[in-house]
Amino acid sequence: MVNIAVIGSASIDLVVSANKRPQAGETVLGKSFTTVPGGKGANQAVAAARLGAKVTMIGRVGDDEYGKQILNNFRDNGVLTQFMEPVTDCSSGTAHIILAEGDNSIVVVQGANDYVTPAYVKGASQAIETADIVLVQQEIPEETVEYTAKLCAKLRIPLLLNPAPARVIGDEVIELATYITPNEHEYKLLFKGDDSSTVLKKYPNKLIITEGKNGARFYNGNEEVVVPSFSVPIVDTTGAGDTFNAAFAVAISEGRSIEEALIFANRAASLSITKFGAQGGMPTRAEMKG
Repeated sequence: MVNIAVIGSASIDLVVSANKRPQAGETVLGKSFTTVPGGKGANQAVAAARLGAKVTMIGRVGDDEYGKQILNNFRDNGVLTQFMEPVTDCSSGTAHIILAEGDNSIVVVQGANDYVTPAYVKGASQAIETADIVLVQQEIPEETVEYTAKLCAKLRIPLLLNPAPARVIGDEVIELATYITPNEHEYKLLFKGDDSSTVLKKYPNKLIITEGKNGARFYNGNEEVVVPSFSVPIVDTTGAGDTFNAAFAVAISEGRSIEEALIFANRAASLSITKFGAQGGMPTRAEMKG
C-alpha cells in the first residue's frame, strides 16, 4: 500500500444542473440542486484512497455544519484526518457549480482553506516525511504551495503539483516539483502560451499536459508521447482532473512508468465522468479492473 499526503482544499460543492448556462444578467430555470463533498484537495485524497492508497489529508475546515460533513466524508472513505483542524469563526470552503451543456462552470469561496498556511503545513510534517508522494493544488495560499515545494525537496519526497485553479507559479516551484500537471488553459497561463512541444522538452518526465478527450502529453527525454483517453458517455466532468491526478500519484508510487501511470490515470478519470458528483464517480481499485 502506497502512502500519500494531500495538502489542499476541502469544501462542500453546491451543484445546480440546468439545460443552459446563464449569460450575464440572465436567469434560467435549473433542473436540480444538491450538495456534495468537494474541494480539489479533498477530491484527490478520496480518489487516491478509493484506489487503495493510505491517504492523509492536510487541510482546514470551518467550525460549521459543512465542516462536520467534510470530516465525516473523509472518514467514510478511509482518509486519515488528524491534520484537518477546524478554524473557529470561519465558514468551510464552498464551490458553486453549474452543470450545463455537457460541462461545468465553478465559483470557489475559499473560507477555511485560506488557513492552510506554511506554519500549518510545517506542523503536519510528520505525515509528509513518511509519504511516498505529496499532492498539492492551488485552492490554498500561494505561499503554502511554495513552502510545500521547498519542504518536499529538502526531504527528498516526490511532489505532484496540480496547478489548478490557474495562477502564475514561480520558476523555482516548477523546478522543485517532481511532476506538474496543467490542463491546456493552465498551461497557457503558466508558460505564457509558448509552444508546448518546446516547453515539454525543457521539462522531460516532469511536465504533463492534460487535454481532456485528447488524452495527456509529456516528453520522455527522446520523444513526445501522447497517452490517449478512453471514450465513455459523459454524465458529469466535475472532479475528473482530480481523479486523474490522484490515480497518477498512486500508479507512479507503485513503480509504474510515467506512460503506464498516465494510462491508469486516464482510465480512472474516464470512469469518474460516467457518474454524478466530483467524488460520486471516483472508481475503486476493483472497478479499475472491470
